[in-house]
Amino acid sequence: MNFRKGKGREEPEINLIPFIDVLLVILIFLMVTTTYSKFTELQITLPTADADKALDRPFEINVAIDAEGNYTINNVRVSAPDAIGMAEELKSAVKASQIDRPDSKKDPVVIISADASTVHQKVINVLEAARLDGFEKVTFAAQTSTK
Repeated sequence: MNFRKGKGREEPEINLIPFIDVLLVILIFLMVTTTYSKFTELQITLPTADADKALDRPFEINVAIDAEGNYTINNVRVSAPDAIGMAEELKSAVKASQIDRPDSKKDPVVIISADASTVHQKVINVLEAARLDGFEKVTFAAQTSTK
C-alpha cells in the first residue's frame, strides 16, 4: 500500500564522506611508506690524457695458421712439423725483422691468427715455440663473423 500518493520520488544523492575517508587513508599510507632520500653530489675531477700518442708500433711477429694447418710468419710461408721447428722459424723471423728494422726492440709481440677450423695443436705449437724462444708477449688476433 502506497500511502504517499502525492509525493514524488526522492532523487538519489552520492554521499562523498566515505569516499573522502578512503582517500585520506590512502594518502596517509603513502606518506608513511614513502622513503625520502637525499642525493649527495660528489665533486669528482676526472683525469685527462695529456701524453702524446706513441708514434712507433711495437715490434710484431705475425703468425698465421690456415685451415690446413700451414704456418705463415710475417707473410712468409714456413714448414715446421712441431714446436721446436716453429721456435727455430720464429728466431729466424725475428733476426730477419731486426735486420730490416735495427731500431726494433728485443722482445717482440707474437700475434697468432688462426683459422676457425684449424687443428688446436697447431696453435699450441706456436705458443710452445714462443715459450721456448722466451717471448713473453703473445696475443691472439680475432675477427668477427660475417653472417
